[in-house]
Amino acid sequence: MGEKILVVDDEQEITDLVALYLESENYTVYRCYKAQDALACIEREELDLAILDVMLPGMSGFELCQEIRKTHTYPVIMLTAKDAEIDKITGLTLGADDYITKPFRPLEMVARVKAQLRRYKKYNPASAGEEERFLFHSGICLNVSSHECTLNGKKLDLTPTEFEILKILCQRKGKVVSSEELFHEIWKDEYYQKSNNTITVHIRHLREKLGDTAERPKYIHTVWGVGYKIEN
Repeated sequence: MGEKILVVDDEQEITDLVALYLESENYTVYRCYKAQDALACIEREELDLAILDVMLPGMSGFELCQEIRKTHTYPVIMLTAKDAEIDKITGLTLGADDYITKPFRPLEMVARVKAQLRRYKKYNPASAGEEERFLFHSGICLNVSSHECTLNGKKLDLTPTEFEILKILCQRKGKVVSSEELFHEIWKDEYYQKSNNTITVHIRHLREKLGDTAERPKYIHTVWGVGYKIEN
């Protein structure tokens, strides 16, 4: 434990509640109630995860997420208003890895944080014996142990979720992987029809970074009504 987590919400009660639960799990928590303070923390500290409220005065959580993604790939979890589907899609499009709707149960929030940190932190040489250390496909190279991706020798800054999706598709090259399978593999959560939007947004973002398109795919192919695959 001991990972550093940034929590940003202008409602001090929420920020302090989230911090209390995370600190009880031995995480180091940086509390910010203003976007400007959060920007300073992002620049100053080597963070492992950020929790951002969408509605912040002066600068939105979306804009903060964009600032993080300019230089960092650690997980970002957005706090959104209840049933605000557009906020969820926007956050995922801008590089967020997960979202939690308000009001939320603190223990669920802690579980989501742990899941994201597991995905981000446990790519190391010690686990290389459990799975292939490198995955290759048409110029794509995934270093599973260091969690790095290159395309024709150029490094791609993928979020943990984007990396995981690409890894799963490369591991199952030639086979169709459904949105439901991807959702279960990544979030270990119950799949709903709306979850398909989550996968779709991440796939679109991943394609953009790969210079790929759904209409003329070079890497990720859509099998309509079934899922996605990378051809052999």
